[in-house]
Amino acid sequence: MAEITAAAVKELREKSGAGMMDCKKALTETNGDIEAASDWLRSKGLAAAAKKSSRTAAEGLVGVAVAGTKGVAVEVNSQTDFVAKNEIFQGFVREVTGVALEQGIADVEALKAASITGGTIEDVLVANIATIGENQVLRRAKKVEVTNGAVIPYVHNAAAPGLGKIGVLVALESDAGVDVLEPLGKQIAMHIAAAFPLALSIEDLDPEVVEREAAILREKNADKIVGKSEEVAAKILNGPVEKFKKENALLTQALVMDGKTPVGDVIAQAGKDAGASIKLVDYVRFQLGEGIEKEESDFAAEVAATAAAAG
Repeated sequence: MAEITAAAVKELREKSGAGMMDCKKALTETNGDIEAASDWLRSKGLAAAAKKSSRTAAEGLVGVAVAGTKGVAVEVNSQTDFVAKNEIFQGFVREVTGVALEQGIADVEALKAASITGGTIEDVLVANIATIGENQVLRRAKKVEVTNGAVIPYVHNAAAPGLGKIGVLVALESDAGVDVLEPLGKQIAMHIAAAFPLALSIEDLDPEVVEREAAILREKNADKIVGKSEEVAAKILNGPVEKFKKENALLTQALVMDGKTPVGDVIAQAGKDAGASIKLVDYVRFQLGEGIEKEESDFAAEVAATAAAAG
């Protein structure tokens, strides 16, 4: 029997898009012949994942899970919303989220290599692509943790417990009890889901994002500084930029529930009432498909092409 090398497995994997263990098995079955192994994978429906992997995946599910003072959020994408209702897909996202939490993994590549029922996460993902018939992508993961306090989860538009279209985690560092932290965290998490902050604080905002917005605001307000002194012009131009920063940093955003109280003040008041300091140290907000450019499809053209192929 021919020796099955790692290089051969890698080559077949790149050629077919199938999982590592499936490629190794295919090579074993075909005595190391790459082409025969590729055909073997196709005959088993496993190489179909290669073609499907080129399709845009912007639907799917966000999974969140919490254990004590730790929490994780994971996003797994699919091509259509229909797959998000599939029990196989939901079970996969739930298991991946559980592994990420248990092992404290936030790096996507490391998470793909972790083991779950049926092989590594990446192997099972590829097998699911072939089984379900759509491209699926493990897109991102993030973990949060506090030394003392609580991590509070929230799922908006939940498809199942811990799974939905928007997943939020709020990490509160405090000696206060869960009876204080959980309702506060839930309130803040719901705010985050609705308000979409860009960073925890003004200092944490991406300088490039701020500068890009500043350039737009300066252009929009250019006519207002004509004939003004340099000092007045600076105030006119800087005002909207400072407002942008305040409205996009979580701690300075007005709580959506009342539209006026800064989130930072809500936390400070809750700590004062509880007689314990409460600090919001981190948060996660994963919105399904955020930042993915979806393909525009022409349904009529697809039908026509299918009919032509069939004829």
